[in-house]
Amino acid sequence: MKKNTLILITLSLMLLISLGYKTKAFQDKKQTPSLNEKPLNLDLEEGQVGEIPKDWRSPGKGYLVKLVEETPKSGKRCAVVFNDGEVSPENFGNVMQSIDATAFRGKRVKFRGSVKINSDSGGRAQLWFRVNLNENTIGFFDNMGDRPIYSSEWKPYEIVADIDQNAQSINFGMLLLGKGKAWLDEVSFEEIGQLTYLKEPARPLTEQGLTNVMAFTKLFGYVRHFHPSDEAANINWDGFAVKNIKVVEEAKNNTELAERLNSIFAPIAPTVKVFPTSNKPELSAELKTQTSNAKITYWQHTGFGSTKQNNFSPYRSFRKQEPISDKTPDPSKPFIGDLGAGLSCIVPTALFIDEKGTLPHINSNSKSDTDSLIKYSGNDRSTRLADVIVSWNIMQHFYPYFDVVKVDWAKTLEKTLVSAANDKDASAFAKTLSLMIADLQDGHGGVGYAGEQNFFAPPVLCDWIEEKLVITDLEPNKDTQGLQAGDIIISVDGKASKELLAEKEAMISSPTPQWKRFNALRSILSGKESSQVTLEVQTINKEKKTISLKRTDNFYLIKEQRPEKVAEVKPGIFYLDIDRITDADFTQALPKLEKAKGIIFDLRGYPNQISAVILHHLTDQPIESARWNIPIVSTPDHQNMKEFNTDGRWKLEPKSPRLKAKTAFITDGRAISYAESYMGVVEAYKLAEIVGATTAGTNGNINPIKLLGDYTVVWTGMKVLKHDGSQHHGVGIKPTIPVSRTLKGVAEKRDEFLEKAIEVVSQ
Repeated sequence: MKKNTLILITLSLMLLISLGYKTKAFQDKKQTPSLNEKPLNLDLEEGQVGEIPKDWRSPGKGYLVKLVEETPKSGKRCAVVFNDGEVSPENFGNVMQSIDATAFRGKRVKFRGSVKINSDSGGRAQLWFRVNLNENTIGFFDNMGDRPIYSSEWKPYEIVADIDQNAQSINFGMLLLGKGKAWLDEVSFEEIGQLTYLKEPARPLTEQGLTNVMAFTKLFGYVRHFHPSDEAANINWDGFAVKNIKVVEEAKNNTELAERLNSIFAPIAPTVKVFPTSNKPELSAELKTQTSNAKITYWQHTGFGSTKQNNFSPYRSFRKQEPISDKTPDPSKPFIGDLGAGLSCIVPTALFIDEKGTLPHINSNSKSDTDSLIKYSGNDRSTRLADVIVSWNIMQHFYPYFDVVKVDWAKTLEKTLVSAANDKDASAFAKTLSLMIADLQDGHGGVGYAGEQNFFAPPVLCDWIEEKLVITDLEPNKDTQGLQAGDIIISVDGKASKELLAEKEAMISSPTPQWKRFNALRSILSGKESSQVTLEVQTINKEKKTISLKRTDNFYLIKEQRPEKVAEVKPGIFYLDIDRITDADFTQALPKLEKAKGIIFDLRGYPNQISAVILHHLTDQPIESARWNIPIVSTPDHQNMKEFNTDGRWKLEPKSPRLKAKTAFITDGRAISYAESYMGVVEAYKLAEIVGATTAGTNGNINPIKLLGDYTVVWTGMKVLKHDGSQHHGVGIKPTIPVSRTLKGVAEKRDEFLEKAIEVVSQ
């Protein structure tokens, strides 16, 4: 399957980009020149043809940027970013400017540019915009990670950004990820206006207030996702939630709550009714049968499709319009929902329409908050509660794994609302959101917050082995204070390692202990860039010492030492690291692999740069991937999630040469998503021995949601089943030959997984 279909997305890239984490290519502060007071040369007409445009720069490693006169969008010139050679997933092309933020503090701005890309290259382009608050802290960040550009035609794209009041610099430009060429022209930088900041202080929800907000939450989800009125389809639901939190919360009793809910929703959903459960009202006249040729409209959801979803996303939400029939929803049979507090609701999931729109036509004075200059922040209580309401509902109606994940999601709502109301600031709320998503037990689940960049670590790797936190590898040529593989970490910043590990794991969403453990270990020494971490260590010589290390590296990019990505590890035994090789690397190695005695594919990680090309050469018959199922949602509360879109399954034909050597795949709990699609094929068709440990147990396309206050929630919107239709989520791919690490093996600097794989393929 082509990677630009996004059916299986590169997880590491999603974590580094869509959640707003910096990569090494963004860590360019030392090369940053003095800042201009305003953007310059936005029309890209100034400069020497064949060189970087005047007032722009290009810190992207391995890529070139030139000013050219080839097919500009307007004027005589445009900029092109390109790379036709091998590229690393850690690098990308970049043409950018950096300006002083002083004149724009507390304002909303719009960055706009026209872009096109040679779409047959496999690469993608993205505009990006980042606000630096200081050397180590990012404010607003958006790089279109959830809506990348693949079009070969000139089209305008934009990013609207809020500039923090303590912003130091503004950085913007265009990225090219992967091979190919991307062109940029017609850039503009527009000041929209002064921001109004919301900052209601924390205070607890009363018992009645909690009841009120929970009822509002449920009705909010029913109307937003299933009621097809024109007014509901066009409203800014995030702003609607913030605006009405207080109105609902302050209702003194359930009778007043019903009155307020009806009043709030009437301007956008006049046929929706809230009523005491024992006193159901008559249906509105507009819901009763019209003429025989009447048309209706209703929502059709293939997964959860946001309004900003790119064309390559498998998720879609739109309103269908067609004549009423026995195959369409019936307006006269609305959904009846329980809101708690002795209240229920009538929510029509289909409405009659005429040439003017949905019935009834209303003269609503309500207007969308889309263009209002409100600055929402996690420091504001209503914004926090609104984010909980929005994100909880998306999972409630579209998360596809509630059948295998046994969680009381309504209870999660209650505890998350209570916590959000009391959170002291935006950082505390990021933890509250993380705990909510952790309840989903979704290996893709996570929360990114632009104001929290605690993802730097010293250049060491750890593992939990024989009930101890053990240093397993150290980056060469880095200051590690004499630490060695096999040293045991007793405490981190004064906290016992076991206690700290448990705290980290509680924040991680995962259906399996191995993926939870891997992520906790990856971040266990993390903190802000250049900060210090103090370790109490017992060395392999049984000596105890306390050392301090500097957090210098993004922990996502710290890698264990392995053989070369293509290596002959023993005579006739070849090793290929799927985490690092490209299609070209594999094709180049094929003549040797055809004659090999044994082949080892290392999939302890993620196939960042390679397609499914390897699998074609391991079979004599057509094979296919696991079953990918996108839920088709027509009713609320995931009650009838039984219909699925099953398009997009890999269809793999055999290719010559057929590799007949004894083969093994090494894998473990860090193999997730695309890696598990690989391993699922190996498992189902018994293409090789599987050496190591069970994979993460999470597959399917992620579906990021951007929330108010610069939070991003990532979750899995697709259900993946094994080839035989059995459960994959929380199960994963089990090894045929299990291996565990030992303290002795680590101290001796042995790769016990690789040793076992060599033994297996040598037989």
